[in-house]
Amino acid sequence: MKWFCAIIFLAFMGCYSTAYAQGYDLQLAQQYINGGEPQKALDIYQKLYKSDNEGYFSFYIKCLLTLKKFDEAESISKKMMRKHPEDDQYVITLGQVYTQSGNNDKANNLYDDLLKKLPADQSAITNLAMQFYQSSNIDYAIKILEQGRKTLNDPHQFAFMLVPLYRYKGDKAALVNEYLNILPATPTYISSAENTMSGMFESDTDYNVLKIALLKRIQKEPEQTIYINLLIWQYLQQKDFDQALNQSIALSRRTANDNGANIYDLCHTLVANQAYDAAIRGYEYLATKGKDNEFYIPAKIELINTKSLKVTSGKYVDADLLDLEKDYTDLLAEFGRGSSTAFAMQRLARLQAFKLHKFAEAQKLLEDVVNIPGLQPELLAACKLDLGDIYLITGRQWDATLLYSQVEKDFPNTDVGQDAKFRNAKLSYYTGDFEFAKLQLDVLKAATSQLIANDALNLSLLITDNLSADSAGKALKIYARADLLIFAEQPDKAVQTLDSIDVKYPGNALANDILMAKARILIQQKKYEDAVVLLKKIYGDSPTNLWADDAVFMLGDIYENHLNNKAHAKLFYQKIITDYPGSLWINEARKRFRVIRGDISPT
Repeated sequence: MKWFCAIIFLAFMGCYSTAYAQGYDLQLAQQYINGGEPQKALDIYQKLYKSDNEGYFSFYIKCLLTLKKFDEAESISKKMMRKHPEDDQYVITLGQVYTQSGNNDKANNLYDDLLKKLPADQSAITNLAMQFYQSSNIDYAIKILEQGRKTLNDPHQFAFMLVPLYRYKGDKAALVNEYLNILPATPTYISSAENTMSGMFESDTDYNVLKIALLKRIQKEPEQTIYINLLIWQYLQQKDFDQALNQSIALSRRTANDNGANIYDLCHTLVANQAYDAAIRGYEYLATKGKDNEFYIPAKIELINTKSLKVTSGKYVDADLLDLEKDYTDLLAEFGRGSSTAFAMQRLARLQAFKLHKFAEAQKLLEDVVNIPGLQPELLAACKLDLGDIYLITGRQWDATLLYSQVEKDFPNTDVGQDAKFRNAKLSYYTGDFEFAKLQLDVLKAATSQLIANDALNLSLLITDNLSADSAGKALKIYARADLLIFAEQPDKAVQTLDSIDVKYPGNALANDILMAKARILIQQKKYEDAVVLLKKIYGDSPTNLWADDAVFMLGDIYENHLNNKAHAKLFYQKIITDYPGSLWINEARKRFRVIRGDISPT
C-alpha cells in the first residue's frame, strides 16, 4: 500500500513538474514575442506542440503566420483537419493561412463549403458563426447566420447576434432591418435601437433609410405600434417636428382609451427644441379630450406657457400677443384667481407691461398677486421684482426701490437677492445717480451669479469711462434714459433718445455704447442681419473698447441661434478664445466652440 501511494505521489509530482515547465515556456515565449524575437518564440511553441499537445496549436499557428511561414502553417492545419474532420475550427484556420498568404479564393472556397454543409442545428450554426467572429472574419460570421436562417426556415432567428455584427461592419441598412425584426417581439429594446442608430447615422440619407423601411413595415403590419413609435423618433432626429406630432396624434386616435401621455411628453420635447407651433398644436389636441382627461389642466397650462415662450423668444406676430392675452384671461376666468393660478397672473402682467404696454392693467394685476396669502416665497419675490420694474418704468422710482429692497432683504446671499440688488443699482443709474449706482455695482462684481457679475462689471466700467470724460455725466444721463426705454421695450423712443446725444453733446465718449444699444434694439426687433453690421463695427473699429468682446460673443450667438450659420458662430467663439482670453465670456465661448466642433455634447 505504501509503495502504491508513493507511485501515485511521484506520478502527480511528474505531472505537476511538466505543467509548471510548460507554463514557464509559455511565459518565456510571450516575452520573446513582446521583445521582437518571434523566431525564438516559435521554437518554444513548436516544441510544445510536437510534444503531442494540441492545446498549443493556436499559439504555434499564430507565430508561424507572424513569421510568414505559410507552407508550414498550411501543412499542420491540414494535418489537424484530417485528424479532426468534424471540427470546423481547423478549416477556418486553414482559410486564415490562405488569406494571409494572398490566396483569398482558396480561403473563400473553404468557407463556402462550410456554408453548403451547414447543418439544421441552431447550436452548431451559432458555434460556427462565433468561430468566424473570433477569427475576425465578420463577413463570413454574418453569412453563416444569414444562411442559418434559411436552413432553419426562421427569418427572425439570430437577430440579436446579427445586430452587433452589422454595427461593427457599418452596414446601416442591414442593421435597420434587424432592429425591425426584433422590436415587435421585444419592444423594450427600442431605446437600445435608438441609441445605436443615433450613434451610427450621420446624415438625413441614413435616417431616410430607416424611414423608408419603417413606412414599408407599417403598411404591411399596421397593428405594430412599435414601428410608429420608432418613426416618431426618426422624425424628431430629422427635426421634422410637425410629422412627429402628426404620427403621434394619429396613433392616439386609433388607440382605445389613450389618455395622451405620449403626446404630452412629446410636446415637452418640441418645446425644448423651440418647435413652439407644433407643441401648441399638440397641447390643443390634448385639451380637446375634455375636462375629465387627466392631462386637460396640465395641457391648458402648458399651452399658454408655450405661447408665452413663443412670444418671448421673438418668434411671433402682433396678433399672437392679443391671442396670448386672451388665453391667460380665459384661463383665469375658468380656474379663478388665487395661489394656484398666480403664475398665470404674473405672466399675463409681464405680457401686458412689456409687450402690450398696458402698464396700468399689469400693475393692478401684480398688486393683486402680491397680496394673495400663502404664495410661494420665490413666486412672491418674482412678482415683487416685476411690479418694481413697472413702477420704475412709470416713474414711481421710490415704490420700485422699496420692493427691490424687500426682496434683497428676504433673500440674502442668493441669486434672487443679488438680482434685486442689481435692479436697485440700475434704478440709480437710470435716474442719473451714477456714484451711488457704482458703489452697488462694485459690490455685485463678486456676485455668485456669473450673469449678474458680468452685467455689473460692464455697467460699472461704462459709468467710470464716461464720467472720466464728462464729470457731470450729461451725455450719460441721456444714454441711461435710452437704456430704460430699451428695457421697457419701446425701441422707437429709445433710438430717438440715442440719436439726440450726438446732437446735444458732440464729441462725447459714448460712440461704441450707442452702437451697442442700437444693436440690442435691433436684436429685440428680430433684425439680426442689421444687428450684425453694428456689432462688427464695434469690435472692428476699436478692438480694445469696453464692448468689443461682448460684440464678438453676441455675433457668435446670433449666427448660431438665429442665422443658422454654425461655421460663422464657431469663428466668433474662437475669436473670443484667441483674442480676448480675459473676457468674461471665455468659458461660455469655449464650451460653445467645442459643442459646434463636436468635441462635447450640448447640455
